[in-house]
Amino acid sequence: MQIYATVSRMLTLTRWTIAHRRIVVVSWIVLAVGLLGLSSAVGNKQANNFALSNTDSQRAVDLLQSRFPAQAGDSDQVVFHARHGKLTDASARAAIAPVLRRIERLPHVAGVVSPYDAGANAVSKSGTIGFATVEFDQRANQLPKTAIQRVIDTAQSAKSSALQVELGGEAIQQAQQAGLGFATAIGLLAAVAVLLITFGSLLAMGLPILTALLGLGAGLGVIGLGSHVVDMVDFSTELALMIGLGVGIDYALFVVTRFRSAYRENGGDVQAAVELAMNTAGRAILFAGATVVIAMLGLLALGVSLLYGAAIAASLAVLLVLAASLTLLPALLMFTGRRVGRTRRGAEPRAARAGFWTRWVGLIQRRPAWAAIASTVLLLVLAAPALGLRLGQSDAGNDPEKQTTRQAYDLLATGFGKGFNGPLLVAARLSHAGDTAALAQLETTLRHTDGIASVAAPRLNPARDTAAISVYPTTSPQSAKTTSLVKNLRSDVLPPVAKATGAAVYIGGATATQVDFAHVLAAKLPLFIGIVVLLSALLLLVVFRSLVIPVQAALMNLLSIAAALGVTQAIFERGWLAGLIGVEPGPIDAFIPVFVFAIVFGLSMDYEVFLVSRIHEPAGSSRPLQRSWSPCSSRSPSATIARSSSSASRWRPRSSSTRS
Repeated sequence: MQIYATVSRMLTLTRWTIAHRRIVVVSWIVLAVGLLGLSSAVGNKQANNFALSNTDSQRAVDLLQSRFPAQAGDSDQVVFHARHGKLTDASARAAIAPVLRRIERLPHVAGVVSPYDAGANAVSKSGTIGFATVEFDQRANQLPKTAIQRVIDTAQSAKSSALQVELGGEAIQQAQQAGLGFATAIGLLAAVAVLLITFGSLLAMGLPILTALLGLGAGLGVIGLGSHVVDMVDFSTELALMIGLGVGIDYALFVVTRFRSAYRENGGDVQAAVELAMNTAGRAILFAGATVVIAMLGLLALGVSLLYGAAIAASLAVLLVLAASLTLLPALLMFTGRRVGRTRRGAEPRAARAGFWTRWVGLIQRRPAWAAIASTVLLLVLAAPALGLRLGQSDAGNDPEKQTTRQAYDLLATGFGKGFNGPLLVAARLSHAGDTAALAQLETTLRHTDGIASVAAPRLNPARDTAAISVYPTTSPQSAKTTSLVKNLRSDVLPPVAKATGAAVYIGGATATQVDFAHVLAAKLPLFIGIVVLLSALLLLVVFRSLVIPVQAALMNLLSIAAALGVTQAIFERGWLAGLIGVEPGPIDAFIPVFVFAIVFGLSMDYEVFLVSRIHEPAGSSRPLQRSWSPCSSRSPSATIARSSSSASRWRPRSSSTRS
């Protein structure tokens, strides 16, 4: 098994970087700052193209966009609650009506249906809860957040001690979602703390952070510029930031740790330690980065355009932080190596720090079969709940209680029933203009279908050949019964009506779209997993020239990911221990298993490469370096490397055959 097939190229790159270290450091700073500046000047272009080809919901959208544009956008709700009196009182009308007229004039608002309009049926029987429908001219994922925020601000200007105003719907939900910026800052601070504890040195802690940030800065600049070439959804940059920061710190940490070990073992030769670290850990992170890129690009196999940009952005971030770890980091180590490598006065000897792990490895080696069986059984038990995984879309009922979308959800559920939070939009193309008989038959059939609470009056386009009908289920959007209702309407209820009337009938709306989204991802998930596992296994096969290592890695990682999904399902869907962390049980969002697999599989393969390559080092790390060392070098590290190899051999855990 030869992991060192690329030794000469890695050493050539490392030595060139060392020789031109000042140019390398300055170039990375200029590159990161320049790309970020250029990207900021040009601006990021976000394109939330959420299209599900060959689905019923997409056909409904396409029909309405072509024949009934006024109904093609999303419809959200402004919910009013009279704390004193009723909404029909003159004082309530005087507060609500002017605000709705102002909302109607806002950009991207196609129209507003007031709760006081004839036939709106938008005031509860108690008279204390009502809602206005805001019809946007685009779907929620295409609306600019500034336009949505204007609607929110305008509506909430009617708030008073007597009137509660809340907003709900897909567009409002999108505008209220928090970004990953705060979470990323928390993660960065946690990484700083962990690295400081690990290294016990501010300088050693700072190198992985600085390397990751400069690489990530260049990556974010490239992503911003690339958004003008490739459609990238709005969370692409945040996803790239999260993954890039994680792997960037990981890779630099691995190299710095290997450098410190080599520096202390070779008697303080900085250049030899840098070359040994890059010749071993450097090549390991090169292959590890390739596995992460493979896992992220595997998202392209799902056939969902929304995820293409996110996959490309994450891959670009990984490639740039990897490049920084392979070039910038060794250059920085040449400047700071002596301070990074030396042990603090009074610090614990390496043997004492490694004692626990040596004992742990010894324990596993004494009973390897039992350890393997016990860990496998544990992972299988944790993975068992994943068999009941139900993909869907959590609704606003899972939002924090103080958030306006949650308040609107609860008010609508109280006043009208949970189904009012996720209406279905039935789009019908009539066989001829003004076919009222077909519409009447369709409306009657819908009203008499189990699981439907109410049906709004059909709305016709100006040509009177296309109709849109809002249908309100009896159950919440995230309920399994609502999913069953959508499937029943498509397979059993509507086809006979379409056949009898000659109309083409499709079910769209946010709830139906999420049902289709979950179905598409679930259908493509085996293909996605197969492609990622196969390509990653082939890479490990080439790297290690062993069939056992890639097979073992694939099986172990699949089992661990299944266990992670099992725990997720148990907590977030079944509700086990949910009270302790304050979550509401519901379905698992359809994209979560996809991203969990892509991210966790890529990172776990990283650690597989790190571990196995480090195991191989004692037998092969010094020989390639000695063979490739230039005789005209001013100082030969052969003796140094020999000592490093010997020392590494002493630290290798003894096998059972060695002890015997």
